[in-house]
Amino acid sequence: MVDRSYQCKDVLILAYQSFGVLFGDLSISPLYAFKSTFSGNLSNYQSEDVIFGALSLIFWTLTLLSLFKHVIILLNADDNGEGGIFALYSLLCRHAKFSLLPNHQTADEELSTYHNPRYSYRNLQSPTVKRFAERHKKAKTALLLLVLFGTCLLICVGFLTPAISIRSAIEGVKVRSSELHYGVVLIIACILLVGLFVLQHRGTYRVAFMFAPIVILWSLSIAAIGVYNILKWNPRVYKALSPYYIYTFFRDARYDGWISLGGVLLCVTGAEAMFADLGQYTAASIRLSFFCIIYPCLVLQYMGQAAFLSKNFSAVSTSFYASIPDSLFWPVLVMATLAAIVASQSVISATFSIVKQCYAIGCFPRVKVVHKSKWFRGQIYIPEINWVLLVLCLAVTVGFRDINHLGNAYGLTYMSAMFVTTWLTALIINFVWGQSLVLALLFALFFGSIEIIFLSSSFIRISKGGWVPLILSVIFMLIMFIWHYGSRKKYLYDLHNKVPMKQILTLGPSLGIVRVPGIGLIFTALVSGVPATFTRFLTNLPTFYQVAVFVCEKTVLVPYVPQKERYLIGRIGPKSFRMYRCIVRNGYKDVQKNEDDFENDLIMSIAEFIQLEAEGSGTLEGSVDGRMAVVRTSEKFGKRLEISELERNGEASSSMPPTILNSSKSHILQYLQSTYEMESPGSTLRRRVRFKLQPDMNYRDPNVKDELLELVEAKQSGVAYVLGHSHIKAKMNAPCLKRFVIHVAYLFLRKNCRAPAVVLNIPQTCLIEVGMNYYL
Repeated sequence: MVDRSYQCKDVLILAYQSFGVLFGDLSISPLYAFKSTFSGNLSNYQSEDVIFGALSLIFWTLTLLSLFKHVIILLNADDNGEGGIFALYSLLCRHAKFSLLPNHQTADEELSTYHNPRYSYRNLQSPTVKRFAERHKKAKTALLLLVLFGTCLLICVGFLTPAISIRSAIEGVKVRSSELHYGVVLIIACILLVGLFVLQHRGTYRVAFMFAPIVILWSLSIAAIGVYNILKWNPRVYKALSPYYIYTFFRDARYDGWISLGGVLLCVTGAEAMFADLGQYTAASIRLSFFCIIYPCLVLQYMGQAAFLSKNFSAVSTSFYASIPDSLFWPVLVMATLAAIVASQSVISATFSIVKQCYAIGCFPRVKVVHKSKWFRGQIYIPEINWVLLVLCLAVTVGFRDINHLGNAYGLTYMSAMFVTTWLTALIINFVWGQSLVLALLFALFFGSIEIIFLSSSFIRISKGGWVPLILSVIFMLIMFIWHYGSRKKYLYDLHNKVPMKQILTLGPSLGIVRVPGIGLIFTALVSGVPATFTRFLTNLPTFYQVAVFVCEKTVLVPYVPQKERYLIGRIGPKSFRMYRCIVRNGYKDVQKNEDDFENDLIMSIAEFIQLEAEGSGTLEGSVDGRMAVVRTSEKFGKRLEISELERNGEASSSMPPTILNSSKSHILQYLQSTYEMESPGSTLRRRVRFKLQPDMNYRDPNVKDELLELVEAKQSGVAYVLGHSHIKAKMNAPCLKRFVIHVAYLFLRKNCRAPAVVLNIPQTCLIEVGMNYYL
């Protein structure tokens, strides 16, 4: 009974918090839904039946697409509690071989977040459609393009939502100040938009507590205004909830009524956020919020506007603000502006998350992802995307003088994204949930046909604003696919040219070179074998560090990888070679908080692997892939070595006596490094630690102690990062299109994105780049 009360309390708390993140966009749709619906020739039909028909369309669209599709069905298609287009794609790739990521390992399937208990037992059959898609690369590519197109549409939502919501809220001033110039409204809207984007880098943790109360108060306010208008103007408006008025609407308006559907669909803009941001809440909390507050408040508000318009049709262009009682106008205007800002903030944050997910699976150029410890879980900031969104947002705000054109672009973008989600969900029903193909097709045909009807109306308005998001979505999709194509070809080249292990083994423990003190981290995309970067380095400079670690950072198609399962450690060659492999596995929504701890975590993981290997494979806990093992699941992890914090001058803090660290670097190099660190604020904040062997640790094999001691001494001497500096070229006999993609498009993206060393936060004094020519 106590556990049940705690669960109910948690659901209520999450339901309260969800208002400020999930429902801001959906709750402000009454600002422009009726206005956009009657923006065309439909304004010539000034009858009560047409008003009631428009209300009936809005009510049933909100009910079918928001309530039934998203809240009741789609919230069940989560990926370990995460939602969104990438969650659907991830589920499909894990339950069928749809993924184009080339570095999949069997050990990845043993992650605790890889299999969902609700789905794993259902995937026993292999439908014909599934087998066809698994065997044909073009089908996999088509699925990826569909996902990327849906993602690009949501990125367009990231700048359209702030533009239309804030501008619609501010335009209410013209209702009371009709002499106010249009340019003044634009200037106010642009000032708010610039302030919104400029402050993104500071995060929202200081003001986020205000978001939920603002949306709740706004929703209750518009519901109260709706009830007021119903009672004052037309209590018979409840009859419009009957689908019969949809029939009378199209009977009277005909073609003009069909054209108006492009405005009706604005009532469901924001519904996708309920599923896309599912990871921060639970399905139960979202359903509670929607059923109890959002849905009834929106229905009452739309009914109130329809009641007002049935008696005051001349005010259709300002129907929302014109229907507000005089004494409440200015407070409601302020609330509308605040609700628009909250809705815009949520959409911008969601856009950052979408771009980060694209970047994680290799479908977006390298960008800087910022996450601060004070911020909420999953909240990130991407500077490049922030400024691009600001420029696009200002462009559409100023460029579209008619806000109805902005509504056309917004509605077409959202409905297209919904259509993509519908077909992905149909695949989930068949491939993941294990339901029949007939049921999946019924879902796709029912909701897809509704969305196609709305899209057919929206496409008529392409010339009136709808072309903007379509062109930008295609441009974004081409950028993503070209980056994915080039990265995949580059990986396949590395895979084809990797060095055979036999060649490494014939060189002996010294590898035929001079081994110097220190640790060399060779970054590679390969999960097996030795990259050609390493042999090229040895060819030009026949010396390397006494401990070599091949590091591969890869993304697994799961939302999160638990920290204890993140590092997969193994050995390359015999023990005397002192060569190891570390595969760092991340989920597509993982955000690394403490990048400076990577070196320390790596050393601890290798030390644990050495001990567990000596104790025998039977004592290894976790997944084992050949000679690879997940070592952080061991109960003794972190107890093999003793760690002490170091101050900035290299001395140990706490009870450690001042100690001068040994280093293989010359005095000149040490002086240059200290000078660089003093001039670089970021490097002086890096965490410094010192490792020691545990004095009371008993070793069965003395060679283990020697290997651990050598590892500690190598870390104390210094760590160097070896990265490949690639020069990409197309083969001489490549087709013209491929040469254009590689030589122009892909190289342009590579030159104008973040360097790998910047993304990995590698100090310049520790960086070694090896030039490599790639012929793709």
